[in-house]
Amino acid sequence: MGKWFKSGSPWIWMTGGAVSISLIAVLGLLLLIAWRGLSYFWPAEVYQWQLEDQQGNKSTLIGEIYDREEVPTERLISAGHQFNQHPGEFVTRYLVKTGNREFVGLDFRWILATDIISRSIPLDVAKFERTKNGNFYGYPVAVIEEGQRLELTGDAIESSLVEHIERAVTISEQALSLQKSDIGSINYQMERLRLKERKYELDGELTPERKQQIAAQLQQLNDDYLVLEKDLFALRDEAARDSVVIRDMRGEEVTLKLDSILDVTYTNHMSFIDKVGHWFVGIGRFISHDPREANTEGGVFPAIFGTVFMVMLMAVIVTPFGVIAAIYLHEYAKKGPITKMIRIAVINLAGVPSIVYGVFGLGFFVYMLGGSLDQLFYPEALPAPTFGSPGVIWSALTLAILTLPVVIVSTEEGLSRIPSAVRQGSLALGATKAETLWRIVIPMASPAIMTGLILAVARAAGEVAPLMLVGVVKLAPTLPIDMNFPFVHLERKFMHLGFHIYDVGFQSPNVEAARPLVYATSFLLVSVIVALNLTAISVRNHLREKFRSLEH
Repeated sequence: MGKWFKSGSPWIWMTGGAVSISLIAVLGLLLLIAWRGLSYFWPAEVYQWQLEDQQGNKSTLIGEIYDREEVPTERLISAGHQFNQHPGEFVTRYLVKTGNREFVGLDFRWILATDIISRSIPLDVAKFERTKNGNFYGYPVAVIEEGQRLELTGDAIESSLVEHIERAVTISEQALSLQKSDIGSINYQMERLRLKERKYELDGELTPERKQQIAAQLQQLNDDYLVLEKDLFALRDEAARDSVVIRDMRGEEVTLKLDSILDVTYTNHMSFIDKVGHWFVGIGRFISHDPREANTEGGVFPAIFGTVFMVMLMAVIVTPFGVIAAIYLHEYAKKGPITKMIRIAVINLAGVPSIVYGVFGLGFFVYMLGGSLDQLFYPEALPAPTFGSPGVIWSALTLAILTLPVVIVSTEEGLSRIPSAVRQGSLALGATKAETLWRIVIPMASPAIMTGLILAVARAAGEVAPLMLVGVVKLAPTLPIDMNFPFVHLERKFMHLGFHIYDVGFQSPNVEAARPLVYATSFLLVSVIVALNLTAISVRNHLREKFRSLEH
């Protein structure tokens, strides 16, 4: 036994066991997040309950079961609940998503198993996903088409209803596309012309000819706007032409405009294949659609786009600065106390709290640098700031400074692993030091540079605290990239998956509805980070294989 301990085998086994336990814990956490997030999109059964409360009042409830738990009977009794018969030590209660927010008030309701008279799974109940006020549950009765009431009877109820809703959704999407693209472009051009006129006025160059020319352009844009506005209103009226009549849980008929409905599903008679298809459609909508209802419904596409765009912009900024700094420190700087202090400072910068970088970015980049840019190049827009307010460029620069020490240290380690004989051989063949660095040293150190970039991306993609000060917002109306010149708008605010998780999880007005979205968005953020890292790792492996011959 003593020889076995002296050989070091126990420590090897302990290290391997610790690594295995860590991997299992990480995979278990990811599986938990994936399960809780992806199960949100699975079409759940819709139940109908007949209830009777402790006063003897009977009611009907329609909804989905979100959660269930066992509650001690004594706690309910102490809270004032009375039972006709003692139910035992524990009572089961269900968290039910009821929807129908206009008439019920809350999306969720707790019901006790002792209050349930009966429970059924009706096949003809439908779940309507709406643009406002959450889901609506009920029994479709009729469709009002051009003022005519068409009763929904027979086996073609679902297909007829789906056809009417798809028509309204298609027209609504056309109206939204017209509003965002054509009308949005005209508004952007009109604002640019206004700023152009203001700049001429500040510079004293606003001649009558220029003023007349700008006025003519504005008039043309206004005429085009009126035509598009007429088309927009016509599309909206066409989308709102039809309605659906639904009998809700109160037994009353409710009329909903079809332009407020996104989808209808009869989940209770879906087959397993239909549910799988609906599950994939739900995930696709979550990834590709914009958020709704204070981020508690809809998708997260702007947050995905903002996260990836900001990280890529940060990588473009931090890589050259980090590589140049590492090359100077390792190849040119003399060994001395100043160089040693710089290296210590770089290493210590990696331990500074990220919120400190956010405060620095707000003070230096946004107020000082951005404000100076506004004074020099955009005086016509003042007092409204252009670059003097938080934006994606300042977020990228702040995170570039935050991750700069990682890139510098990683690049220096890669440079130190290159044999000095390689440099001496290149210089002996007549190459200059700059040529040696560019053609020999940097290519051989490129895998280490990519390693630093991977670590920088992994940290930057998950940072939230500094971004809250320098650019990220709850809801960004437009993306940083569009079809308006100059096409890339680095001064705009953006959405971020990390901040979206914080906002939905802690700032949501509807906590129960937001909880599954927190898991889904968290899993999506992990997936985005993994995808970015795998892309960088594949590039690093390619570079490693490409320059492997130089190492020998």
